[in-house]
Amino acid sequence: QVQHVESGGGLVQAGGSLRLSCAASGRTFGYYSSWGWSRQPPGKEREFVAAISSGTGDITYTDSVKGRFTISRDNAKNTVYLDMNRLKPEDTAVYYCAAKYGTSQITNRQQYPYWGQGTQVTVSS
Repeated sequence: QVQHVESGGGLVQAGGSLRLSCAASGRTFGYYSSWGWSRQPPGKEREFVAAISSGTGDITYTDSVKGRFTISRDNAKNTVYLDMNRLKPEDTAVYYCAAKYGTSQITNRQQYPYWGQGTQVTVSS
């Protein structure tokens, strides 16, 4: 059984930074796999934030976080990170990590079968 343990969420003032971590257990997501982060703002649908693939080296972000967020992964630790800088109130959401085998369609949330439980990020103005 795959479990993802997310951490690093919290309350931060606008302009601040947070680092989210997501560690997987039960399966190993190594060379030919992808990780993604999505978020669900209050009252809105879940949306794609960032994704990273091994093998191809692809990294992609949604436009609203480009230049502020950085996704990275540590295959040895089976962990993905999301460094969030210059946070804005509109970044407030529950953030979810996800993993899948393969490196195609990494921005498509429907392609990810393994999800974390979510961690709350709240940015105050």
